[in-house]
Amino acid sequence: MTDQRQIKLGLIVAGAGGPGSHNVWLDPDVPTDASVDIQWYVHLAKLAEEALFDLLFIVDSQFITEDSPPHYLSRLEPLTLLSAVATHTSRIGLVGTLTTSYNAPFNVARRFSSLDHISGGRAGWNVVTSVDAGTSGNYGLAEHYDYDTRYRRAAEHVKVARGLWDSYEEDAFVRDRSTGQFLDPSKLHALDHVGEQFSVTGPLNLERSPQGQPVIFQAGDSEQGRDLGAEIGEGIFTHASSLEQAQAFYRDVKGRAVSRFGREPDDLVVLPGIDVTVGDTDEDAREIHAAHSRSDHSFDQALAEFGRPYAWHDFRQYDLDAPFPQDAVRHAERGGRTGAESIARLAREQGLTLRQVVELTQQRSPGQFVGSAETVANRLQEWWEARGADGYNIHARHPAQLTRFVREVVPILQERGVFRTAYESGTLRGNLGLRVPENRYTAARRVPLGANA
Repeated sequence: MTDQRQIKLGLIVAGAGGPGSHNVWLDPDVPTDASVDIQWYVHLAKLAEEALFDLLFIVDSQFITEDSPPHYLSRLEPLTLLSAVATHTSRIGLVGTLTTSYNAPFNVARRFSSLDHISGGRAGWNVVTSVDAGTSGNYGLAEHYDYDTRYRRAAEHVKVARGLWDSYEEDAFVRDRSTGQFLDPSKLHALDHVGEQFSVTGPLNLERSPQGQPVIFQAGDSEQGRDLGAEIGEGIFTHASSLEQAQAFYRDVKGRAVSRFGREPDDLVVLPGIDVTVGDTDEDAREIHAAHSRSDHSFDQALAEFGRPYAWHDFRQYDLDAPFPQDAVRHAERGGRTGAESIARLAREQGLTLRQVVELTQQRSPGQFVGSAETVANRLQEWWEARGADGYNIHARHPAQLTRFVREVVPILQERGVFRTAYESGTLRGNLGLRVPENRYTAARRVPLGANA
């Protein structure tokens, strides 16, 4: 593994089209059933692996309406999908989204540890608390957890999962045929966790995984979200519209990790999600981007989808040309409160109508990463060098654009020495430059008796 800091790259795959991209499936390069076509995912994973990407990222949610984007309407369950992809790849990390609100820690710990074993140490868990309030009805609950409960539950959930991942010490399984000993029972440990949200006995019925523990990823921009990321995150997914915004988030989340949770800045890598458009020239790229923006998402689709963070409140009932309905924010209390409050504040400060607000969300401005291959490479390097990012999560919407990025932008970054020319490790942790967490019981064995007396 090299000690030299380098750009990290992830690939976000949303099959037939996620939020803001309802019509991507009309692109003839995208299979109409891409979201359930495992060969499509394998193809993209291999392409990214050949380009030495760090990870493939699969998003997920568990509640839909008829207004959900095509990818959400019918898609494969993340860990099942990634387990299949694992058998066709050897180095790229495999990161899946699972909610802490509607999964039991023991089941989550076992599933991700299984993926880590299947993949040889390439598993990552994107921890989410579920923004879709309607999910509660799919799990027998009358209402969604409130905002604060969701984040307390998430922190405890990850704590339990990590405890379960330490059930076996590294050398617990002797497997000595000459003596007939399979297990050293002194190196098997029950968890016996009793907390506010969960009670879990343990131990986990699966030995320590190849990278010690799967890598924990997290995305959240609220105060609770940033605190959670700073506490438990090893990879931080975020969004930023400018370098200044990216730098502010980078400083804040790493600063919280150090000052509030006693971690080191390099214990977590920050990976903003970005849209990239590559053209022959900067002008050509802008034209390609504009064409995609016009075709990928209509106003009516944007209006129908607008209510998602507001617990799918239907904004079609309002006068589009009246002031934005500020009272609608109350519907977001158990949904995407931070984003909803931000939208309402912008509308209030600028005196925007509902139509204008929806149009703002519909628009995909050319942004920071639209241009020739050299222009895009320059901007990626600029943000990275200025500590606005440790790397990037690239949205894979139009296949032709992903191919151009791989063939034209990646080689420039490699020539400049800011992106790898070979994988440093066989594990996701190794490639991201993250430490392997030591088993807590093994660490305790090194503390002399009476040392803390």
